[in-house]
Amino acid sequence: MSRESLEVLCRWPWPGNIRELQNVIERAVILSRGPVLNVSRAEFEAAALAVSAPVTLEDAEREHILRALADTNWVIGGPKGAAARLGLKRTSLVSTMRRLHIVRPTPASHA
Repeated sequence: MSRESLEVLCRWPWPGNIRELQNVIERAVILSRGPVLNVSRAEFEAAALAVSAPVTLEDAEREHILRALADTNWVIGGPKGAAARLGLKRTSLVSTMRRLHIVRPTPASHA
């Protein structure tokens, strides 16, 4: 497991108890490429935003897009990409991501 993933898992309060942790680990096993297990930080950031701040329409849109991106391992286009999952054209999703300042997180270095 990457160091960043372990830190994210340790800092999360786990309001959904062990089932929530189990779901996160299962999703990470499916989406991780290679021998290192990676948990999507974006998924936790979106959830923290939803819990910690009043939800505006823009916040809800950002959270929804971040979840779709996390679920598709940040694949934007194509039949299994986030744009298709959201019912958008790829160019529309990219434009919305720019407007909402959504950028792909940089992968943690494996030293």
